[in-house]
Amino acid sequence: MSATDEAIISAVESKINDSDNNNGDDDDPPLLSSRALEALKEFLNEQSLLGSAAEEEVKLVSEDWRLSQFWYDRETAETVAGEIRRLCSVSASSSSPVALVACPTLYPYIKKLNPNISVQLLEYDKRFEEYGSDFTFYDYNQPEDLPPAMKHAFQIVVADPPYLSKECLEKVAQTVAFLMRPQHSFSLLLTGEVQKERAAELLGLRPCGFRPQHSSKLGNEFRLFTNYDPKDRLGGWEHVELPPSSLNSSLNMQSTLEEHIKE
Repeated sequence: MSATDEAIISAVESKINDSDNNNGDDDDPPLLSSRALEALKEFLNEQSLLGSAAEEEVKLVSEDWRLSQFWYDRETAETVAGEIRRLCSVSASSSSPVALVACPTLYPYIKKLNPNISVQLLEYDKRFEEYGSDFTFYDYNQPEDLPPAMKHAFQIVVADPPYLSKECLEKVAQTVAFLMRPQHSFSLLLTGEVQKERAAELLGLRPCGFRPQHSSKLGNEFRLFTNYDPKDRLGGWEHVELPPSSLNSSLNMQSTLEEHIKE
């Protein structure tokens, strides 16, 4: 809590005490009841904590362009991390483990919002071993070469294929299928606009209105795809034609989301 907030509370407390000792003189009634004062203290403390979190900078390692690394800008990272936190909070499961496939920018932003969210980063760059047991080495060329315990273990899977090739997306899609729980799971994909049809075909995903941006200002148009309708978040779903199998998958997920999210 800031010094200004503390001064406000001190002045209010003093005024209440003076009024309590005023022997029935109603010319100068108390500003707040004791209960209201406690509520004010709690509110100012929460605002102080939120302000501190907002001012705290998220530290990232430098990009390695040889590994096709391009970090999201702050707005993109905060927006996607906020959506993940929301999905965790409304999930039908008591635990909502999150897998991040080749999108290390999101890890510190998610942990900043809620350190208790279980996050596993699957990443080729071993500099991220600094995350300890939350890091798993991942090579998209070996899409299912992962610990057996990870199979169908994740409620939420977010992926950002390192390359915009058909082969890369196909292999990352294999990884996503390996990781996701068979039911009641959420999938988010960040990749180029050119992958829109493949994202629908391989994973049953639709594009959202929200446009991810990178700190390096890439020339390729990037999109965020999901297997559920985020409604008024993320710019909502764009309406595109999906293959029948993909459409059924998306409708099933939408039914699940509407059942568990109470606006």
